[in-house]
Amino acid sequence: MASNAYLVRQRFSRLSQRMSAFQINLSPLKEPLGFIKVLEWFASIFAFATCGGFKGKTEIEVSCPKGDNGTVTAAFGYPFRLNQASFHSPPNVNVCAVKWEDHVLIGDYSSSAQFYVTFAVFMFLYCIAALVLYVGYTNLYRDSRKLPMIDFIITLVATFLWLVSSSAWAKALTDIKIATGHNIIKELDPCLLKASCHFGSVTSMGSLNVSVIFGFLNMILWGGNAWFVYKETSLHSPSNTSASHSQGGIPPPSGI
Repeated sequence: MASNAYLVRQRFSRLSQRMSAFQINLSPLKEPLGFIKVLEWFASIFAFATCGGFKGKTEIEVSCPKGDNGTVTAAFGYPFRLNQASFHSPPNVNVCAVKWEDHVLIGDYSSSAQFYVTFAVFMFLYCIAALVLYVGYTNLYRDSRKLPMIDFIITLVATFLWLVSSSAWAKALTDIKIATGHNIIKELDPCLLKASCHFGSVTSMGSLNVSVIFGFLNMILWGGNAWFVYKETSLHSPSNTSASHSQGGIPPPSGI
């Protein structure tokens, strides 16, 4: 028992020394493992920024029997709870004597949008932590058997979740375009009963298209980087890693 406690203290002491020995080493950024992580960091920023920062509106031109024509507008944006986006007429104008605030767009796509943005933010933060580890604690990462394995597992899970979140968000975006497009006229009671409505315009959703593209780009980057993270684990060369640990040395770098 005493010997086991002594070994634990020794290992903890060595780990503490390594953690305190922060030393910047930019060479990992020149290798695929670090370089791709930088690309993942940038791609995650574009993913959540292009989606989370979107604001738009859809306009409908209304023609009334009595001639008090006008344009009504519904503003919407992230997180795309369209069922809370009501129509508004111009100030001091009562278009067709209808209280347009009682009429809203159709659909709630907040779950897909928020899942996508939240996951992208978490991946952005993880990339920062991983880069700090790669650059500041290179020897600790190379000498550890657990850190590369944890990094590898997270990379695989992240690849799968990028696929899921991007697919869900792409489907939600398609539905948002339909809900804010020409079909909205068929869902508005005033347009069916009291007035003649014509679809005016809707804000361009090019930035949202870009967010979907960056979602799948992230999936490709994380999936490709999985190989280089795998090369750092003991699964790639278990005999060499075990031998180096038994000798107290640092295993030769395979991906950094």
